Amino acid sequence: MNEDFITFTIGKQKKIALIAHDGKKREMIDWCFENQEILKGHFLCGTGTTARLVAEKTGLPVKGYNSGPLGGDQQIGAKIVEGNIDFVVFFSDPLEAQPHDPDVKALLRIAQVYDIPIANNRATADFLIRSEFMNQEYQHKVINFKKSVSDRVNDQNLLH
Repeated sequence: MNEDFITFTIGKQKKIALIAHDGKKREMIDWCFENQEILKGHFLCGTGTTARLVAEKTGLPVKGYNSGPLGGDQQIGAKIVEGNIDFVVFFSDPLEAQPHDPDVKALLRIAQVYDIPIANNRATADFLIRSEFMNQEYQHKVINFKKSVSDRVNDQNLLH
């Protein structure tokens, strides 16, 4: 048994976070509307205005958190750490500076750390949502952080 990794299971019903910068909200609403048959079988949440608009325009239930600049990205990141987000669709606007860019980077980093699928544009979101894994459980391996930190501490002690 390899203690360097821990296996997590993403269930058949995915917990999907929806996030869109202002210049991409219309695209997110359209994408959710076009994929509502798939999305209605999953738990949806999102940051502030995105969650509200998707719910209003598509009829899909979406649990809303704060808007991104008010901590919503960090709330989604915390949910990833807790194991309560399986999949992120984040339509970011590469042509517009974001005042909360450090929060966005932290969210992307934590999704990577926890091996969470993340789509940052429509094409990737289309590929992911039509994946065979959307309809079944998925096992993924995440670094065993406690062991990794312990190993680093032990390595540092050996140097002294």
